Amino acid sequence: MNISELPYYVKWFILGIVIGVVAGLSALAFYFTLKFMEYLFMVRLIAFKPPLPIGEGGSLNYVLHAGRLWLIPVSTALGGLLSGLIVYTWAPEAEGHGTDAAINAFHRLQGRIRRRIPPIKLIASAITIGSGGSAGREGPTAQLSAGIGSFIADLLGLSAEDRRIAVAVGIGAGIGSIFKAPMGGAILAAEVLYKRDMETEVLFPALVASVVGYSIFSSIVGFTPIFGYYTGVFNPLRLPLYAVLGIVDGLVAVLYVKTFYFIHDSFKRWRISNYVKPVIGGLATGLIGLLVPEILGTGYGWVNLAEFNNVNAFASPVLIPPLMILILLPFLKIIATSFTVGSGGSGGVFAPGIVIGAFTGFDAWLLFHYLTPGLTPNPAPFVIVSMLALFGASAKAPLAVMFMVIEMTGSYQLLPAAMIAVAIAYIVSGDYTIYRAQVPTRRDSPAHANEYKVPLIMELKVKDCRIIKGPVVSPSDDAGKALNTMLRLRYTALPVVDDGRFIGLISIYNMNGGRGKVSDYIIRDTQYVTPESTLYDALTVMSKLGTTWVPVVSNGEFLGILTMENMNKAYTERLRSLMPNKQPYH
Repeated sequence: MNISELPYYVKWFILGIVIGVVAGLSALAFYFTLKFMEYLFMVRLIAFKPPLPIGEGGSLNYVLHAGRLWLIPVSTALGGLLSGLIVYTWAPEAEGHGTDAAINAFHRLQGRIRRRIPPIKLIASAITIGSGGSAGREGPTAQLSAGIGSFIADLLGLSAEDRRIAVAVGIGAGIGSIFKAPMGGAILAAEVLYKRDMETEVLFPALVASVVGYSIFSSIVGFTPIFGYYTGVFNPLRLPLYAVLGIVDGLVAVLYVKTFYFIHDSFKRWRISNYVKPVIGGLATGLIGLLVPEILGTGYGWVNLAEFNNVNAFASPVLIPPLMILILLPFLKIIATSFTVGSGGSGGVFAPGIVIGAFTGFDAWLLFHYLTPGLTPNPAPFVIVSMLALFGASAKAPLAVMFMVIEMTGSYQLLPAAMIAVAIAYIVSGDYTIYRAQVPTRRDSPAHANEYKVPLIMELKVKDCRIIKGPVVSPSDDAGKALNTMLRLRYTALPVVDDGRFIGLISIYNMNGGRGKVSDYIIRDTQYVTPESTLYDALTVMSKLGTTWVPVVSNGEFLGILTMENMNKAYTERLRSLMPNKQPYH
């Protein structure tokens, strides 16, 4: 049997498992490729080993050792050069942050992602981040999984609609795997496509795929959350402080988006070779990293150190005080990420957003601790809540990011604080989003244009649907048997037909216990539809009759009944036929 003909849940359970396996293996492939590139560039070239997060074997006793830090700009510029050569030679659309490209494929490209994109994105992003570029590993993983999901859909001959779902599921499963956050990844698959909406059909397969991908990835790298387990106790007295933090995060989210796209658009307008732009962006990032090495790479390890208030671990070759570094880090990370990714370098903007949020939370805690030392003894809850509030606002994915950060920190006790902060940050940030490919709602998506722009219910005719002959009764039938038929079929009424002619109907509400003949209860002059009537007309008659079916009559002759179920089938089939499904390209 063709898999596309299977029932929805069966089909997407199978495909969810397949995409989940792909996502888990893709996350592993990218993770180890990135580790290899970090070893080549950071460890061997610069002699600098950045801190690892607890979930990846990191320690809170980290000490920054100054090796050949003066080579940082050389490393990041070289990374930009190699990444640019790979991307702009073979797949220019792989530049920048991959999640946005995958979102764009869902809305505007019928879920089509060129076959060459996944491997190119993997290598280019690993080089960009491994050389010290300020970017995240979630975007490449998302585009990698989404691209292979698109390929699987084509391989199985699925429709354009199913291909789009496969791409969205790939996004969520890839991110859920690399972040060890299956629930957040599944919700992200449905939420990240829109600013104010969700793709509900994605949720079920995304849950399946995320769990499978997470299980495969974590079986190799470990199940400990990336940032370890937060074991603090929730204090409701801090709720007003979390509300203030939400306002701050909303404002910084706007700053992140505006700065990123100002630098991004400036590079786009700059009339120089695209091969040179990532080199310049990498060089600018490297110069910032020369002053503050904490902005290099993903920055996860630094988040853990800030969370547990290890201020002394932060250091600068130019002797900037650790506390000053922590205060400046949110803004320097924004600029570094904007130069790395905005110049055309390959990498994600999710992880930098998490890091920016973490240090914004730490800076806010410094103020709160100064004002209320007894209420705010440590920065951990503010770092965690700020992570999710800031990027939940800038990505317009508050639910998904909230669950992801909770899973990444094991801090479910902070959910009330998270809800308040992320809701306020989301409101304050307005319409600004780091993902330009997002559209406001399903109505605004080209993928759903036919659902809203084509008035199918006004165009489809009754004759386009399957009309069934029964059940019917005749005037001479026993009323009790007719009543039993209605109860058995769960119908509220039945058509009455005499010698092929439509007479009227009987209703369960006036059968008086079913005594006598059907002829005693006929409701005559009953409305009906003809084969040329529209489905809108049929729904109108159903509403007036209070039934889930409508009699179909032509010149007094009874043709059968049209049920709500058969109307829905005809509507769905026509809707799918209107959606273009071109052949895949390479």
